[in-house]
Amino acid sequence: MSSSPITGSCLCRAVRFEVTPPFKAFRYCHCSRCQKASGAAHAANAFLPENQFKWLDGETLTKRFDLPGAKRFAVAFCTQCGTRVPHKTGDFMLIPAGVLDADPGARPDMNIFWKSKSAWYVPPHELKTFDEAS
Repeated sequence: MSSSPITGSCLCRAVRFEVTPPFKAFRYCHCSRCQKASGAAHAANAFLPENQFKWLDGETLTKRFDLPGAKRFAVAFCTQCGTRVPHKTGDFMLIPAGVLDADPGARPDMNIFWKSKSAWYVPPHELKTFDEAS
C-alpha cells in the first residue's frame, strides 16, 4: 500500500480532505446503526490516526451528530449536500471509504456485526453485474 496522500470529497466538493495511508483498519460494518446511517446494507469505513488526516476545504460546512446514549456512534456530514464525511472517533479518524477520490490501495479486512446484517443482504458476487444501469 502506498503512503502517498489521497484526497477525498463530498458530492458537491465543498468539503475536501486528505489522508495519508496506511490505515489502521478498513471494515464493513453491518450493525443496525451503520445500516441506518448509510442507507445501505453496511458502512465501509477506514480508520487512521488523526495526524494522517488533513482538512483541505469546507471543515466549517460539516455537522456532526452523536447518537444520544451510544458509547461511540456518530456521523458527520456536509451541510450542503448531505454526504457523510470523516470525523474523529476515539484516537482515530473514521473515513467513509466511498468519499475517497482514488483507490486507497487498501481493502476491507473484515465484516463486523455480521449477526446484525440485513435479512435482504445478498453478497455482491451472487448478483448479475452490468457496466451501466439496465
